[in-house]
Amino acid sequence: MEFSFYPGCTAHSTAIEYSMSIHAVFDALGVSLSDIEDWNCCGAAAAHSLNNMLGLALPARNIAKAQEKDLTLAVPCAGCFNALKRAEKALAPGSDKREQLENIVGFTYRDTLRIKSLVDVVVNDIGLDAIRERVTQPLAGLKVASYYGCALVRDPNVTGMGDHENPVFLDDLIGCLGGTPIDWSAKTDCCGADLALTHGAIVEDLIAKIVGNAVDAGADCFVCCCGLCQINLEMRQAAGTGVPAFYFTELVGLAMDLDGRDRWWSKHIVSPVELLKSLGLAS
Repeated sequence: MEFSFYPGCTAHSTAIEYSMSIHAVFDALGVSLSDIEDWNCCGAAAAHSLNNMLGLALPARNIAKAQEKDLTLAVPCAGCFNALKRAEKALAPGSDKREQLENIVGFTYRDTLRIKSLVDVVVNDIGLDAIRERVTQPLAGLKVASYYGCALVRDPNVTGMGDHENPVFLDDLIGCLGGTPIDWSAKTDCCGADLALTHGAIVEDLIAKIVGNAVDAGADCFVCCCGLCQINLEMRQAAGTGVPAFYFTELVGLAMDLDGRDRWWSKHIVSPVELLKSLGLAS
């Protein structure tokens, strides 16, 4: 099994532990991820707020590069995934933006490329049964708040990720790994995204509500699939709260007892080590 792969900018910076755990897990599963050549930043949350066409053209260029491979494009970051899916919709047959985007980027769009979130690849293409077979260290006792955020599931007509009010695919994955998914009400609330760079107080307030909701529901950690969501959850929570936010591939790798996990944990702002030790999941 092989997929094209769009790593995105955070995979080489603030989300390096996500990148390391992705490749460790996929290597262990025997699934190949092939980076698209000469990829560029998708524009994240900033480009479209300055210029709508720029916010579409940047991910459209990555779509043009991905078309060179006859493979499904897997995207790990929820924000990048959303940007690529918005560009895909703008390029769809009948769109009034298609010709302009093709001229800006300099390519002819083919609507045969499949763009999927990496978590969708794991849950539905690789499959929970295949993951369950590889679990050698069940995450027993780990109470996890699955944090989907807003970009992964909204607009549902763009992302195609199913229920955008109460998604459960991350919860299903946590259950497959032997952990306990927590039922809580803030799973799709916005973390504030890159407002953290310009309006930190707003993001701190949003994160306080999300973290408080998760703790009140009994969670002792988060799981997510977005570099910006993860760093906001850990960096902007109140000092001393101590609720780590895992990337979903970190928990898959933990349940599969893969080597190198200490390197992942050392990259976290909120260290998960003591929590894992208390459950016998780390030495």
